[in-house]
Amino acid sequence: MKQQILYLLFLLTGVLSAQDSASQSDILFENANTAYRNGFYEEALSNYQQIDSLGLHSADLFYNLGNTYYKLNQVAPSIYYYEKALLSNPNHEDAKHNLIFAQRMTIDAFEILPKSVFQKINERIIYPISYNIWAWISVFLVFLLSSFFLLYHFAKYTHTKRVFFILSFISIALFLISLSFTIKAKHYDMHNQPAIIFNTKVSVKSEPNHAALEAFELHEGTKVLVLENMDSWSKIKVVDGKIGWLLNDTFKKLK
Repeated sequence: MKQQILYLLFLLTGVLSAQDSASQSDILFENANTAYRNGFYEEALSNYQQIDSLGLHSADLFYNLGNTYYKLNQVAPSIYYYEKALLSNPNHEDAKHNLIFAQRMTIDAFEILPKSVFQKINERIIYPISYNIWAWISVFLVFLLSSFFLLYHFAKYTHTKRVFFILSFISIALFLISLSFTIKAKHYDMHNQPAIIFNTKVSVKSEPNHAALEAFELHEGTKVLVLENMDSWSKIKVVDGKIGWLLNDTFKKLK
Protein backbone atom coordinates (compact mmCIF):
# COMPACT_ATOMS: atom_id res chain seq x y z
CA MET A 1 0.00 0.00 0.00
CA LYS A 2 2.84 2.38 0.91
CA GLN A 3 4.55 1.64 -2.40
CA GLN A 4 1.36 2.47 -4.30
CA ILE A 5 1.00 5.79 -2.43
CA LEU A 6 4.64 6.67 -3.13
CA TYR A 7 4.16 5.81 -6.80
CA LEU A 8 1.05 8.05 -7.00
CA LEU A 9 2.91 10.90 -5.29
CA PHE A 10 5.83 10.48 -7.69
CA LEU A 11 3.44 10.48 -10.66
CA LEU A 12 1.61 13.57 -9.37
CA THR A 13 4.93 15.38 -8.85
CA GLY A 14 5.94 14.57 -12.43
CA VAL A 15 2.63 15.88 -13.82
CA LEU A 16 2.85 19.09 -11.78
CA SER A 17 6.47 19.59 -12.84
CA ALA A 18 5.53 19.16 -16.50
CA GLN A 19 2.66 21.64 -16.13
CA ASP A 20 4.97 24.12 -14.41
CA SER A 21 7.54 23.80 -17.24
CA ALA A 22 4.82 24.28 -19.86
CA SER A 23 3.50 27.36 -18.05
CA GLN A 24 7.00 28.78 -17.73
CA SER A 25 7.71 28.18 -21.40
CA ASP A 26 4.47 29.96 -22.40
CA ILE A 27 5.54 33.04 -20.44
CA LEU A 28 9.05 32.93 -21.88
CA PHE A 29 7.70 32.45 -25.42
CA GLU A 30 5.34 35.42 -25.07
CA ASN A 31 8.12 37.61 -23.62
CA ALA A 32 10.49 36.53 -26.39
CA ASN A 33 7.97 37.28 -29.13
CA THR A 34 7.25 40.71 -27.63
CA ALA A 35 10.95 41.52 -27.39
CA TYR A 36 11.49 40.36 -30.98
CA ARG A 37 8.66 42.53 -32.32
CA ASN A 38 10.09 45.54 -30.48
CA GLY A 39 13.56 44.94 -31.89
CA PHE A 40 15.16 43.74 -28.63
CA TYR A 41 16.77 40.74 -30.26
CA GLU A 42 19.28 39.93 -27.52
CA GLU A 43 16.46 39.77 -24.97
CA ALA A 44 14.35 37.67 -27.33
CA LEU A 45 17.28 35.31 -27.88
CA SER A 46 17.79 34.87 -24.14
CA ASN A 47 14.15 33.88 -23.64
CA TYR A 48 14.11 31.48 -26.60
CA GLN A 49 17.31 29.87 -25.32
CA GLN A 50 15.75 29.36 -21.89
CA ILE A 51 12.85 27.51 -23.52
CA ASP A 52 15.34 25.42 -25.47
CA SER A 53 17.19 24.58 -22.24
CA LEU A 54 13.93 23.27 -20.75
CA GLY A 55 13.88 20.63 -23.49
CA LEU A 56 10.60 21.91 -24.93
CA HIS A 57 11.76 21.75 -28.53
CA SER A 58 9.52 22.47 -31.51
CA ALA A 59 9.85 23.55 -35.13
CA ASP A 60 8.44 26.99 -34.26
CA LEU A 61 10.97 27.48 -31.45
CA PHE A 62 13.86 26.56 -33.76
CA TYR A 63 12.39 28.83 -36.46
CA ASN A 64 12.20 31.78 -34.04
CA LEU A 65 15.76 31.14 -32.88
CA GLY A 66 16.85 31.17 -36.52
CA ASN A 67 15.06 34.46 -37.12
CA THR A 68 16.61 36.05 -34.04
CA TYR A 69 20.15 34.99 -34.96
CA TYR A 70 19.51 36.24 -38.50
CA LYS A 71 18.55 39.66 -37.13
CA LEU A 72 21.77 39.64 -35.11
CA ASN A 73 23.75 38.85 -38.30
CA GLN A 74 24.99 35.55 -36.93
CA VAL A 75 25.07 33.38 -40.03
CA ALA A 76 25.95 29.94 -38.68
CA PRO A 77 23.44 29.85 -35.79
CA SER A 78 20.62 31.17 -37.99
CA ILE A 79 21.21 28.46 -40.62
CA TYR A 80 21.64 25.86 -37.88
CA TYR A 81 18.24 26.58 -36.34
CA TYR A 82 16.41 26.89 -39.67
CA GLU A 83 17.78 23.45 -40.50
CA LYS A 84 16.70 22.18 -37.06
CA ALA A 85 13.20 23.52 -37.72
CA LEU A 86 13.05 21.63 -41.01
CA LEU A 87 14.29 18.44 -39.38
CA SER A 88 11.47 18.79 -36.85
CA ASN A 89 8.92 19.73 -39.53
CA PRO A 90 10.05 19.24 -43.17
CA ASN A 91 6.94 21.14 -44.37
CA HIS A 92 7.70 24.35 -42.45
CA GLU A 93 7.45 26.75 -45.40
CA ASP A 94 8.63 29.85 -43.51
CA ALA A 95 11.78 28.04 -42.38
CA LYS A 96 12.46 26.92 -45.96
CA HIS A 97 12.01 30.48 -47.23
CA ASN A 98 14.18 32.12 -44.57
CA LEU A 99 16.88 29.46 -44.88
CA ILE A 100 17.42 30.53 -48.49
CA PHE A 101 18.04 34.13 -47.37
CA ALA A 102 20.39 33.01 -44.60
CA GLN A 103 22.38 30.82 -47.00
CA ARG A 104 22.96 33.85 -49.25
CA MET A 105 25.05 35.30 -46.41
CA THR A 106 27.54 32.42 -46.60
CA ILE A 107 30.82 32.61 -48.52
CA ASP A 108 31.13 29.07 -49.82
CA ALA A 109 29.46 28.18 -53.12
CA PHE A 110 29.47 24.64 -54.46
CA GLU A 111 28.34 23.01 -57.65
CA ILE A 112 25.97 20.24 -56.61
CA LEU A 113 26.76 16.91 -58.24
CA PRO A 114 24.04 15.42 -60.46
CA LYS A 115 22.11 12.65 -58.74
CA SER A 116 20.98 9.32 -60.10
CA VAL A 117 17.37 8.14 -60.00
CA PHE A 118 18.17 5.86 -57.05
CA GLN A 119 19.80 8.70 -55.11
CA LYS A 120 16.73 10.87 -55.68
CA ILE A 121 14.46 8.06 -54.47
CA ASN A 122 16.63 7.67 -51.38
CA GLU A 123 16.57 11.39 -50.55
CA ARG A 124 12.89 12.00 -51.30
CA ILE A 125 11.29 8.79 -50.05
CA ILE A 126 13.55 6.69 -47.81
CA TYR A 127 15.77 9.07 -45.82
CA PRO A 128 13.09 11.64 -44.79
CA ILE A 129 11.28 8.86 -42.89
CA SER A 130 12.86 7.66 -39.65
CA TYR A 131 14.23 4.12 -39.71
CA ASN A 132 12.06 3.48 -36.62
CA ILE A 133 8.95 4.19 -38.68
CA TRP A 134 10.20 1.91 -41.47
CA ALA A 135 10.75 -0.77 -38.82
CA TRP A 136 7.16 -0.41 -37.56
CA ILE A 137 5.89 -0.63 -41.13
CA SER A 138 7.88 -3.87 -41.50
CA VAL A 139 6.31 -5.26 -38.31
CA PHE A 140 2.84 -4.35 -39.56
CA LEU A 141 3.52 -6.10 -42.87
CA VAL A 142 4.65 -9.24 -41.00
CA PHE A 143 1.37 -9.19 -39.09
CA LEU A 144 -0.51 -8.70 -42.37
CA LEU A 145 1.41 -11.58 -43.95
CA SER A 146 0.58 -13.88 -41.03
CA SER A 147 -3.09 -12.95 -41.25
CA PHE A 148 -3.29 -13.62 -44.99
CA PHE A 149 -1.45 -16.93 -44.58
CA LEU A 150 -3.90 -18.09 -41.89
CA LEU A 151 -6.85 -17.03 -44.01
CA TYR A 152 -5.33 -18.92 -46.94
CA HIS A 153 -4.81 -22.01 -44.80
CA PHE A 154 -8.38 -22.10 -43.47
CA ALA A 155 -10.17 -20.95 -46.64
CA LYS A 156 -12.53 -23.57 -48.03
CA TYR A 157 -12.87 -22.46 -51.64
CA THR A 158 -10.17 -22.51 -54.30
CA HIS A 159 -10.92 -18.98 -55.50
CA THR A 160 -10.64 -17.61 -51.97
CA LYS A 161 -7.39 -19.49 -51.39
CA ARG A 162 -5.98 -18.00 -54.59
CA VAL A 163 -6.84 -14.47 -53.46
CA PHE A 164 -5.21 -14.89 -50.03
CA PHE A 165 -2.17 -16.56 -51.61
CA ILE A 166 -1.66 -13.56 -53.91
CA LEU A 167 -2.13 -11.16 -50.99
CA SER A 168 0.40 -13.16 -48.95
CA PHE A 169 2.91 -12.97 -51.80
CA ILE A 170 2.39 -9.19 -52.11
CA SER A 171 2.83 -8.82 -48.34
CA ILE A 172 6.14 -10.70 -48.48
CA ALA A 173 7.37 -8.46 -51.29
CA LEU A 174 6.33 -5.29 -49.44
CA PHE A 175 7.90 -6.58 -46.21
CA LEU A 176 11.24 -7.22 -47.93
CA ILE A 177 11.16 -3.76 -49.50
CA SER A 178 10.27 -2.14 -46.18
CA LEU A 179 13.00 -4.09 -44.39
CA SER A 180 15.59 -2.98 -46.94
CA PHE A 181 14.41 0.63 -46.49
CA THR A 182 14.78 0.24 -42.71
CA ILE A 183 18.37 -0.98 -43.05
CA LYS A 184 19.23 1.71 -45.60
CA ALA A 185 17.67 4.51 -43.51
CA LYS A 186 19.45 3.34 -40.34
CA HIS A 187 22.80 3.12 -42.13
CA TYR A 188 22.32 6.61 -43.55
CA ASP A 189 21.27 8.02 -40.17
CA MET A 190 24.33 6.52 -38.46
CA HIS A 191 26.94 7.39 -41.09
CA ASN A 192 25.61 10.65 -42.59
CA GLN A 193 25.03 13.21 -39.88
CA PRO A 194 24.38 16.77 -41.12
CA ALA A 195 26.28 19.58 -39.42
CA ILE A 196 26.87 23.32 -39.78
CA ILE A 197 30.31 24.97 -39.74
CA PHE A 198 30.42 27.50 -36.86
CA ASN A 199 33.99 28.83 -37.19
CA THR A 200 34.53 31.87 -39.41
CA LYS A 201 37.04 29.92 -41.49
CA VAL A 202 38.31 26.35 -41.17
CA SER A 203 41.03 24.37 -42.88
CA VAL A 204 39.84 20.96 -44.04
CA LYS A 205 42.72 18.51 -43.84
CA SER A 206 43.50 15.55 -46.09
CA GLU A 207 44.19 13.43 -42.98
CA PRO A 208 43.08 13.64 -39.32
CA ASN A 209 46.10 15.51 -37.97
CA HIS A 210 47.30 19.10 -37.78
CA ALA A 211 50.39 18.48 -39.92
CA ALA A 212 48.39 17.11 -42.86
CA LEU A 213 48.02 19.08 -46.09
CA GLU A 214 45.03 21.37 -46.46
CA ALA A 215 42.48 19.87 -48.85
CA PHE A 216 40.24 22.95 -49.01
CA GLU A 217 38.71 25.70 -46.86
CA LEU A 218 35.20 26.11 -45.51
CA HIS A 219 33.46 29.07 -43.91
CA GLU A 220 30.72 29.60 -41.33
CA GLY A 221 27.21 28.51 -42.23
CA THR A 222 28.25 25.80 -44.69
CA LYS A 223 26.40 22.52 -44.32
CA VAL A 224 28.43 19.30 -44.33
CA LEU A 225 27.81 15.61 -43.75
CA VAL A 226 29.79 13.93 -40.97
CA LEU A 227 30.78 10.49 -42.23
CA GLU A 228 32.90 9.14 -39.36
CA ASN A 229 34.73 10.18 -36.21
CA MET A 230 38.29 9.60 -35.04
CA ASP A 231 39.33 11.08 -31.69
CA SER A 232 38.96 14.86 -31.99
CA TRP A 233 38.54 14.72 -35.79
CA SER A 234 35.63 13.97 -38.12
CA LYS A 235 35.58 12.98 -41.76
CA ILE A 236 33.19 15.31 -43.61
CA LYS A 237 31.70 15.60 -47.07
CA VAL A 238 30.32 18.66 -48.87
CA VAL A 239 27.63 18.75 -51.56
CA ASP A 240 30.11 18.84 -54.44
CA GLY A 241 31.58 15.51 -53.30
CA LYS A 242 34.80 16.79 -51.71
CA ILE A 243 35.89 14.92 -48.57
CA GLY A 244 38.28 15.89 -45.81
CA TRP A 245 38.88 16.00 -42.06
CA LEU A 246 37.78 18.68 -39.58
CA LEU A 247 38.28 19.22 -35.87
CA ASN A 248 35.08 18.46 -33.97
CA ASP A 249 34.92 21.87 -32.30
CA THR A 250 34.61 23.68 -35.65
CA PHE A 251 31.08 22.51 -36.41
CA LYS A 252 27.81 21.61 -34.71
CA LYS A 253 25.74 18.55 -35.58
CA LEU A 254 22.06 19.02 -36.36
CA LYS A 255 21.04 15.79 -34.67
